[in-house]
Amino acid sequence: MTRIDRPRVTAVLGPTNTGKTHLAIERMCAHSSGMIGFPLRLLAREVYDRVVAIKGPDRVALITGEERIVPPDARWFLCTAESMPLQRDVAFVALDEAQLGADAERGHVFTDRLLRARGREETMILGSEALRPVLRALIPDVEIVERPRFSTLSYAGAKKLSRLPRRSAIVAFSAEEVYATAEMLRRLRGGAAVVMGALSPRTRNAQVAMFQAGEVDYLVATDAIGMGLNLDVGHVAFAGLSKFDGQRRRRLTVAEMAQIAGRAGRHQRDGTFGGLVAEGPDSFEPEEVAAIEAHRFPRLDWLYWREGQPDLSSVDALIASLTTRPDHERLRAAPEAIDLKVLKRLVEDPAIRASARGGNVSRLWAACGIPDFAKLGLDPHARFVARVFGYLAQGHIPHQWFADEVARLDRTEGDVETIAGRIAAIRSWAYIAQRPDWLADPQAWAARTLAIEERLSDALHASLTQRFVDKRTTALAKKIGGGLGALPVEIDAEGEVTIDTHAIGRLEGFRFVVAPDANAADKRLLLATAEKRLAGERRRRAQTLVASDDGAFALTHAGEIAADRLIVARLARGPSLARPQIALDGALDCLDPAVRQAVATRLRTWLDAAIARALPAVAALADAARAKEAGPALRSVAGAMEAGAGFAARLPLREAVEALTPDNRRWLRRHGVTVGALDLFDPRLLKAGAQVWRRALLAAAGTPAVDALPPPGAVTLPRGAPGATPASGYRAFGAQAVRIDLVERVARAAHDAREKAGKVPFAPDATLAVSIGLHAATVARLMAELGFRPVAPVEGIARYVWQGRPRARRVAPTPDNAFAALAGWGRA
Repeated sequence: MTRIDRPRVTAVLGPTNTGKTHLAIERMCAHSSGMIGFPLRLLAREVYDRVVAIKGPDRVALITGEERIVPPDARWFLCTAESMPLQRDVAFVALDEAQLGADAERGHVFTDRLLRARGREETMILGSEALRPVLRALIPDVEIVERPRFSTLSYAGAKKLSRLPRRSAIVAFSAEEVYATAEMLRRLRGGAAVVMGALSPRTRNAQVAMFQAGEVDYLVATDAIGMGLNLDVGHVAFAGLSKFDGQRRRRLTVAEMAQIAGRAGRHQRDGTFGGLVAEGPDSFEPEEVAAIEAHRFPRLDWLYWREGQPDLSSVDALIASLTTRPDHERLRAAPEAIDLKVLKRLVEDPAIRASARGGNVSRLWAACGIPDFAKLGLDPHARFVARVFGYLAQGHIPHQWFADEVARLDRTEGDVETIAGRIAAIRSWAYIAQRPDWLADPQAWAARTLAIEERLSDALHASLTQRFVDKRTTALAKKIGGGLGALPVEIDAEGEVTIDTHAIGRLEGFRFVVAPDANAADKRLLLATAEKRLAGERRRRAQTLVASDDGAFALTHAGEIAADRLIVARLARGPSLARPQIALDGALDCLDPAVRQAVATRLRTWLDAAIARALPAVAALADAARAKEAGPALRSVAGAMEAGAGFAARLPLREAVEALTPDNRRWLRRHGVTVGALDLFDPRLLKAGAQVWRRALLAAAGTPAVDALPPPGAVTLPRGAPGATPASGYRAFGAQAVRIDLVERVARAAHDAREKAGKVPFAPDATLAVSIGLHAATVARLMAELGFRPVAPVEGIARYVWQGRPRARRVAPTPDNAFAALAGWGRA
């Protein structure tokens, strides 16, 4: 046995719904490369899709027994534990559900990965708190981090199948039990989705999507859902508490019960669990309930182990290394797995033993690793493996034999059991196609077997839906037809509206949304019922909104007002830019006029205060523009700057600026206004937070606005762009636009250089221009606008003299062009 302990091995331990897997994904994505091993192909695929959304399909790999997606530039690998390419050097490695090292069938695989799989910079082991003592013994320098459950898991007692709450998952422990339970739910409650570990990811995702979309309210599953699959389940009901583990039928351990029950609740939403019977062997004992609720389970004192790097020099050496006993007190020899049983059975054949020499020893062992997906049993599976190895010993598997066997499975007719059997069989051929040197054209056959599996998966989903989902008119429609007034309407904390335990829709803020599975005829009745019975709840929500503090409100980038992430109003053109009107969202039309007015008044109070906080200069300028005591010069300047949301060009305001009194100028400085050489502006408004409010106010006033503030410095204008105006925060100089505060820095530097040079021509500070990113042509245009005339250069360096600023020209205002040149920058 070889164990490699490296620095930075962290064990993240805790019950279900603690965010362990999410944490591992975040840590992996933060590294330059990484790998995570999962217990299920379904879970590996689910996380692969999440990481692809973050990193892109060209950088992420999926490796399972039956599927291999490895782009040339792949840096992040999502794998089943058995398929982890340990030879790859990656910065981060994680192993999920590491407590499966105590599993009799696959435990040795997880123990091997726990001991040998290491990241170059960080290794993370995820699992149950029960792992703590064995981890301390096997990896002495491991750092253990505890993660508490996000939500409460509590026992809800036993409930009959007909009385289970909506969004329940019923767990059974055989395909026969799953199908029988789903059939009963079809008759009692209209239908159920089915999830089993043997399903392909495509079928599983289709069934879960049906459940998540509310097409069915119940899900029937095997214990595969306990391995980290994310489902929106509120209650988990156990159809039984015993299962066949491959050798005998036994009662679930408390840890296994908790792993499954823990699927109830999601993130911070509490969950419940229970059974279908109150008494007998399939009911919970009080001690089990207490342990599950408190997340207290017996500690694991040992894990199963088998040599992970067996000796392949000969068949006898291979078997000897695979049956070697561990040399650590915390490890136990793994029970004989199916691959070792098949190996021992095959080498009893003298012909196979004679063929298994040299490099064929590794090929024999690889062939024995073909999983028994179809659950044929030892003898039939061993005969299949023997035939595969017979071909491999001679080179490759024959094209015709492989093609004939695959073609035999490419049929979608049949019932649920028949199609499920074909999917299990095609998985064996998909597994073979993933081996790089077993077929003459493995990539083509991998694509072919995957396509067949997807077709069979679609057929299985259709067959499951047809068999276990009844789309006939529900009892709800009959009860609604019997009289609306007598129906009890209830609204839960999530806004779900039910009538007599039947969901009819959701109250999203003030808008009622009919359940998506209602037909056209039902929708009219549901709407009528909701409108009559939800007035009180809407009034209560409006009163809560009116009583909310300012922190409950926010302005969106689209100029909408949100209250606790719900859009309740939008800004509209008002008497001035700093005083926009508030238009309540149409969903609030259902409120009484007095209540609507109270909401509008509360929003007005918040909006005025928010504008004063976010754009203090704009609010002050709006007041000054209308104050008689301000004087005509300050009123003119303030009005122009308010219209530009805090920015205005100086040239059109030259006479008013020159007429400003010292008190006027002190007032502007006190309110943060810079009177620049070319523009008047408040530099605070160039920050991202203020830009949200500027864009919203300008849009409400009918002025187009940029989607986002362009980057600091100089920006190259798009070809054919009409230019930028100070209202955008930028000023155009030929092919470039420069932020107005940086224009002012250049202007001050130029005048400082002019004063220092006296009447002698001077050269502007080239370092400043380069730091901003100005082109030579841009500098020349900027200097001209500042009032400087170029003279003959010296040694190639441009030089200037002062000639005075140009006079203002009367130009018709074009407020709607303020952001025209920059409109595309935020989307670039």
